[in-house]
Amino acid sequence: MDISDLALEKRTMFNLSGLRRDMSLSLRNLLRLGAVALFSLTLTATSALAEIGSAAYRLAVSEAIGDDHDLAEFYSETAYEPIWTGRDQDDNARREALFELMGDAEIHGLPAAAYDAQGLQQQYRAAKTQSDLARVEVAFSKTFLELARDIQTGVLVPKEVDKQIAREAPLRSRKSYLTGLTQSTPRAFFRSLAPDNPEYARLATERMRLLDIIAKGGWGDTVPEGGEFIRYGDSGPRVDALRNRLIAMGYLEPSLATEMDLDMLGALKAFQEDHGLSADGVAGPSTLGMINVSAVERLKSVIVAMERERWMNFDRGERYVLVNLADFKSMIFDDGKKTFETRSVVGNADRDRRSIEFSDTMEHMVVNPTWNVPRSIATKEYLPQLQKDRFALDYMNLFDREGNLVDRASVDFTNFDAQSFPFNMKQPPSNTNALGLVKFMFPNRFNIYLHDSPAKSLFGEETRAFSYGCVRLKDPFDFAYALLARQTSDPVGVFQTALKSGKETVIPLEKRIPVHLVYRTAIGSADDRMGYRRDVYGRDGRIWDALENAGVELGI
Repeated sequence: MDISDLALEKRTMFNLSGLRRDMSLSLRNLLRLGAVALFSLTLTATSALAEIGSAAYRLAVSEAIGDDHDLAEFYSETAYEPIWTGRDQDDNARREALFELMGDAEIHGLPAAAYDAQGLQQQYRAAKTQSDLARVEVAFSKTFLELARDIQTGVLVPKEVDKQIAREAPLRSRKSYLTGLTQSTPRAFFRSLAPDNPEYARLATERMRLLDIIAKGGWGDTVPEGGEFIRYGDSGPRVDALRNRLIAMGYLEPSLATEMDLDMLGALKAFQEDHGLSADGVAGPSTLGMINVSAVERLKSVIVAMERERWMNFDRGERYVLVNLADFKSMIFDDGKKTFETRSVVGNADRDRRSIEFSDTMEHMVVNPTWNVPRSIATKEYLPQLQKDRFALDYMNLFDREGNLVDRASVDFTNFDAQSFPFNMKQPPSNTNALGLVKFMFPNRFNIYLHDSPAKSLFGEETRAFSYGCVRLKDPFDFAYALLARQTSDPVGVFQTALKSGKETVIPLEKRIPVHLVYRTAIGSADDRMGYRRDVYGRDGRIWDALENAGVELGI
């Protein structure tokens, strides 16, 4: 039986406390059987077991550990007692649970072959001396530490994949894994490692669903692109192809309709809603491009999203702001539930304008803000305009480095270039201010924040990547009211009083709020439907390539 056969027979049910699995014959069960067999196995050199704890054994463990300081410290503190290769029930339980976890590695989108379960079993069976057994003991621990960290905080180092993913995975102490394991029930400890949230569970379920779809041939023929838009009432071969595709994807009940009828129109709109498209029921290039993406490509997106969830396997806060850059949405979550959502504009897809992924803490909002123009914008975009007309951009104020207002009439801007330009540019508060009428501050080294925008028309676009890196909000006033509602009985009054003053006003947040800028192209929903977004920055493609290089396989 090959991997694809095994994948077909895995059926998974998940809940918030972890992954519950109901599988028949699978790699997991095979490894479990192997672990049970290992416990009952009588080693060739029984005397080796009898001498565990001897000076020779301790020396052999120390030599096998080498320069791994975490392992050395753990075994030194436990007097080199075995935790895997002993003959008691605790060691057996740990061995069995570890082999089960290795069998589950593919379910988590991890590089299963890298943990070499079969090789570890063979090494254990072949142990004949205390030195052999010491090496096996250390091999078990090293495999466990690698797998535990991979499943809890990810296989990759985010910034090594893309420097604009400025996120530090929440790595735990390697020694704490060993200590936690020996102080817990092994299976319960292993279940606690993976992210314990609904989104990770939905992704794992979607992975299994896609494997099943791929094994059955995928979603069938694609819909020919490049022709006229497909609309309600249309018929012909492209309509037939679209109908079949929607049926295969589960959006439309089996039908022999030869034209786009109301049922097909509703199915198309549902697909558009799930995929962040304009739900107009018209199949144009944008919609057809998304509908023609293969199940294999969607599977890659899911596995990447699972890795991304592991990078954020930490407490995100009782209340937090989540910005999904790939979905162009900003949200507020309270006690794990989304309580506010608004459309957003994010950084342009040009490399130097993309929004950075990171987490920080929102401290205050500024009503009627002044826009301090970033130097890159001032020199690259505004200086050329000033060189043509010194009175251009008359809504901007110029200041010298001492903070004194500069009279443009006295300046010849042609004397300066991007390096020598000596002025700071500021736009005072106004309805036309680039920041709009409010900005939300979480001070960070990237100078990224959330803010209003006078360019309201951009929020109607399907792909909203237009900014210089900051995140613009479609409904900034409502966002402000939602934030202030926790600290005042009159959030609207507090905000509007500051706004009507016309003066730049700081409103502190009494309780700071975590802000997480993320990038998810595979997005679950409360009704367990999975939607997908375009990889506008190409980041998921780079992550998948890195995962594949690390040994992750699709499992097909």
